[in-house]
Amino acid sequence: MSAQDLPLELRRALSTVARVPRLLVASDYDGTIAPIVSDPAEAFPHRESVNALRALAGLTGTTAAVISGRALRDLAALSRLPVEVQLIGSHGSEFDVGFVHAIDSDAKQLLREVQAELGTIAEENPGTTVENKPASSALHVRNADPEVGRRALDKVRQGAACWVGIQVTEGKEVIELAVVATDKGYALDTIRHQEAASAAVFFGDDVTDEKAFRVLSGPDVGIKVGPGESLAGYRVDSTEDVSRALAFLLDERRTWLAGASAPRIERLTMLASPRSVALLTPDATVTWFCHPEPDSAAVFAHLLGGPQAGHFTIAPERPGLPLSQRYVDGTMTVDTRWASLGVVDYLPHDVAPDRTDLTRVITGTAKAVITFAPRPEFGQVSVSMEAEPAGLRVLGTNDPMVLRSPGVQWEIRSDGSHDFAYAVVDPSVAPVVLELRCGTEDLTPAMTPEPERRALAEQYWSEWAAGLELPPLKPDLMKRSALTLRGLVHAPSGSILAAATTSLPEDIGGVRNWDYRYCWLRDAALTAQALVSLGSVGEADAYLAWVHRVLETLPGPERLHPLYTIYGETLPPEAVIDQLPGYAGSRPVRVGNAANMQVQLDVFGPIVDLIANLAAARGRHGITDPARALPDADWELVQDMVAAVQRRWQEPDHGIWEIRGNPRHHVYSKVMGWLTVDRALTLAQKFDRPVDPEWPVLRDTIADEVKTKGWNEEVQSYTAAYEGTDLDAATLHIGLSGLIDPSDPRFHATVVATEAELRSGATVYRYHHDDGLPGGEGGFHLCAAWLIEAYLLIGKRSDAEALFAQLVAAAGPTGLLSEEYDPVAERSLGNHPQAYSHLGLLRCAQLLSQQAEVLV
Repeated sequence: MSAQDLPLELRRALSTVARVPRLLVASDYDGTIAPIVSDPAEAFPHRESVNALRALAGLTGTTAAVISGRALRDLAALSRLPVEVQLIGSHGSEFDVGFVHAIDSDAKQLLREVQAELGTIAEENPGTTVENKPASSALHVRNADPEVGRRALDKVRQGAACWVGIQVTEGKEVIELAVVATDKGYALDTIRHQEAASAAVFFGDDVTDEKAFRVLSGPDVGIKVGPGESLAGYRVDSTEDVSRALAFLLDERRTWLAGASAPRIERLTMLASPRSVALLTPDATVTWFCHPEPDSAAVFAHLLGGPQAGHFTIAPERPGLPLSQRYVDGTMTVDTRWASLGVVDYLPHDVAPDRTDLTRVITGTAKAVITFAPRPEFGQVSVSMEAEPAGLRVLGTNDPMVLRSPGVQWEIRSDGSHDFAYAVVDPSVAPVVLELRCGTEDLTPAMTPEPERRALAEQYWSEWAAGLELPPLKPDLMKRSALTLRGLVHAPSGSILAAATTSLPEDIGGVRNWDYRYCWLRDAALTAQALVSLGSVGEADAYLAWVHRVLETLPGPERLHPLYTIYGETLPPEAVIDQLPGYAGSRPVRVGNAANMQVQLDVFGPIVDLIANLAAARGRHGITDPARALPDADWELVQDMVAAVQRRWQEPDHGIWEIRGNPRHHVYSKVMGWLTVDRALTLAQKFDRPVDPEWPVLRDTIADEVKTKGWNEEVQSYTAAYEGTDLDAATLHIGLSGLIDPSDPRFHATVVATEAELRSGATVYRYHHDDGLPGGEGGFHLCAAWLIEAYLLIGKRSDAEALFAQLVAAAGPTGLLSEEYDPVAERSLGNHPQAYSHLGLLRCAQLLSQQAEVLV
């Protein structure tokens, strides 16, 4: 027999409880993990149960315990359970071996009297035995003649059991008299409290276990072994079934904690529309999709929780790996191919503002299996489905949701908590079109035929890409990077996402998991600037308008937060989605980002630098009127940013890396303060704008301080912060920004020190100092891009080309880059795709191309 022979409802309950943040698994001993035998000294536990309990105890957020009526010393000696499994003896009164010393003298005297009384009864009734424990004594009648046993038990009930101070516990052919309180329910609650367990599972077979079953509630699971009335919600027949149930629970919990079916991050491909994003796995599973906005709760969170968290899967009926997955050139449409089957995915553009649509088109000559399992609100909403001729209705959601799928014969199934839909289709006669529509109940045909809708979506991207001024180096990859950046632009608001996902780990299995689905002032300005450099200025105009709207809500520009929601609102408090195990078991899964309340004084510089580059681009595009090249609104924003620097540049801050520790005087933040004023002065001179006489003085003051306090003679480098010896890749901006001349020996030394300290093969780490968080992280693609630029500035072109080649090689098969890279495991880390990484890649390709032209 196997775990699949357990009752279906029990398997569903165990599968559900396996997915709580902190789980307590507890069991009685005799009759549960060990069989009932005539000689109690021979009641050894099943090896399978011991192994499962030990393995459960070794899992993150999991506690295993045995609560027995046996004395603790006897339980430990007989069970031979490993130390990872907590043992509680005497029906819950013994939590540690030395507890007996806490019993007062009166209780000890009463115990001696009980032991003597039971000893006398045992002598008078052959076959009965006495088991003495540190705080109780038990009379066993299992091996006595039934009539003798009944007579002995009655004598105890009428005698010592009635004494003052005695607590009576009766079980199968045993009666136990204790001189202290004994209660398995109390013991279970005690462990639950100690371990902060979210839910408990308890196995028991005896009437004494009913006290434990009685305290179970909510998500808890009680399992009765054998016949008889019980408060337990579930039942199995034998101790062997307990072993199977424990093994099943172990497998379910281990799978959940490990993050089932986690695809490699670099293999994920992004779909995009002007207002939404989605991610596909290499085998065309929709693994990430949010509604109504990219920073809303996920409808499909498979990426962070496996199939249970919601997915939309299409696969050939005859299993096989895809042959390829690629973008349709110049678009955000993705084509996945098997030998005789193809799936085309895209996000339609011609939808109402309150809708989020996804279209999937199946073609080929082989049958395909479709599994549609939406789990709105990160799976925290129980959903059901109804099938209609035109498709499916998803019920129980805050927003309506339908899947238009005419001609598809759906089978509605349940995983115990949620419905999912299953179908087998044959696309050989005609393509099968699946249209997910979130935010509407409409199942009627779209006004525009599907091929035209696809053409409309693809035209949006291809026409935009055709107008770009791409660097000649790796042109296809550069086009994909540009489209990725554009895909992170939220057109309705003008904001720009830092990345498409939340909580993809910087360290597999670690806690460095952050939500990047928001608009960081810095990231967005750099993204818009990258697009300006390619000849596309509309995104910068829209972003600056967004910044203006944010400023209107503040008492002064110096009070800008580092990041906002896509509509420019303050983020809600950072929260944890405990129900999700995280990517490859990397927990917690976070929603929101506490960095929005940090002080980050570098944010003003990128905004002014963007305005300077935007004004120059307008000039290159034939706008010669200074008032149009640098509109009043943009100049006002420049003045606001300089005013913010004037008021706050001398303060310590949390820096570009948002370190969750005490603020420091970060060199990068000071450099960005200098850049703010420097670019403002350059703009004023070029476009004849009036300036505050204090601006030049401020620029020189900041530069002098950075040069003096940022340099550390001991390490021969500019450092992460004043009075520190730790290095930071962001400090390279002291030369990249122009604060010091790249020919300055101190900049050259900083590049050398950064390379020696922070570069590891194909990547560059941000820093190596203790930032107060456990675990490690990968190298940052953006930091590698900075080092490439620094190499070029100091004349090390061959080093720049070599590192650029490694950066290119780190891109996934569809050309996307995540935030980080692990040079040892050679895999991507962090949220994906990441704007920072793609803008850095583009910048390097542009610089290398420009230098090549100069050399020619």
